[in-house]
Amino acid sequence: MPQSFICQNCGLKSPKWLGRCPDCGEWNCLIEEPPSRRGQSSSRSIIREDSFDTPPVSLTQLEGEESERIKLGMNEWDRVLGGGLVRGSVILVYGDPGIGKSTLLLQISDKLAKDEKVLYISAEESARQIKIRSGRLGISSPNLYIYTGTCFERMSEHVESLNPRIVILDSIQTTYTDRIESPPGSISQIKEMASQWMCLSKQRDMATFLVGHVTKAGSIAGPRVLEHIVDTVLGLEGDRHHAFRILRSVKNRFGPTNEIGLFEMTGQGMSEVTDPSRLFLNPRQEPYPGSVVICSMEGTRPILVELQALVSPGTIGMARRTCDGVDPNRAALLIAVLEKRLGLYLQDKDIYINVVGGLRLDEPAVDLGIMLAIYSSLKDRPLPIDLAVMGEVGLTGEIRPIYQSALRRKEVEKRGFRACLLPCANNSDELAEKQGIKTLYAESVQQAIELIFGTRPKERQT
Repeated sequence: MPQSFICQNCGLKSPKWLGRCPDCGEWNCLIEEPPSRRGQSSSRSIIREDSFDTPPVSLTQLEGEESERIKLGMNEWDRVLGGGLVRGSVILVYGDPGIGKSTLLLQISDKLAKDEKVLYISAEESARQIKIRSGRLGISSPNLYIYTGTCFERMSEHVESLNPRIVILDSIQTTYTDRIESPPGSISQIKEMASQWMCLSKQRDMATFLVGHVTKAGSIAGPRVLEHIVDTVLGLEGDRHHAFRILRSVKNRFGPTNEIGLFEMTGQGMSEVTDPSRLFLNPRQEPYPGSVVICSMEGTRPILVELQALVSPGTIGMARRTCDGVDPNRAALLIAVLEKRLGLYLQDKDIYINVVGGLRLDEPAVDLGIMLAIYSSLKDRPLPIDLAVMGEVGLTGEIRPIYQSALRRKEVEKRGFRACLLPCANNSDELAEKQGIKTLYAESVQQAIELIFGTRPKERQT
């Protein structure tokens, strides 16, 4: 039987060992894996034995309506899933070690077990360890069944006998099937296990949660086909030094993507955060240079966040650019715009950018806030404490329009701010002036600085 080497990062097959994968570029990731015991590919065996296929039927002859979704007992979970849990769906939950995946799923299983039969399968902890953790979380539901094991054939037997409506598998990288001789966590095992659980869930109309590990780079461990097989991919993000956790929807066949749910890690488990703007905003009595409040859209929810910048003397040719919470490449682009369009000399300045609270912002509407914070720290002039800014900045220094500006402005007004700076294009007609909050419009970064600081940036002599 010819041997094959499979990349454990992207799934590339090679007839010989290579030091570096030619597809993904990772080093020392090709591992020899033996073929399946039956001498055929696992996908063929799945199609013959575990298929849920039906003969071709015209779309007009199909019957069926979207059934009522299962509420998970946490509004943040329901928000991320698009209104609740769809029966027969497969959800992949991934995150860094110790971020709280098992804790959050154990809490969800307890809430679901009030109305549905839930099977929690642990391949990493013993039943005694789960009992100790459930006691700390205050979980004691008779409809919640715990099984510890790693073999899929044994798991499927218990699913057949117990007939649960929801199954939670923690985690897929530590389980295996007898169809494949490869060790648990290998590419072949992960692909086979994901396909088996997908077929089993569709056949029995059973919702399944799969817990996945992540690599050092923060991506899901295993082949990318794992993300294509499942219906929903949820990522649990957060900083170990902060108590906040963000459940982000990366893929969702039954709801919106890029939706987030906010949680706070406490001694009694994960608790929902219903008012994120209040938590991410630092109450201040006096303004200070380099600080600005921005409004970012996370899914369908506007969140007010404080962004800080520090500009300090550095060494020419060795200036540092450190970013925490924003894309460093985007920050470098905005710094270049400040130098070129506003004439600021920043080549010998160290620039540090930080988002308070550990939140990561990746939408372009925070561009204007980053640039104003840098200018404020450079000139040592604070922005007004009751001002919120938002806007995307182009390479020519113009401020481009943003989406959901009315919803953002409403959140700014709700938080008691007295002024809001918005892009001029397509926003002045959309927003009506309301009593109690002043709306400023700017077409360029230079005009925004004039409105806020009352001075015009001096052009650098070349």
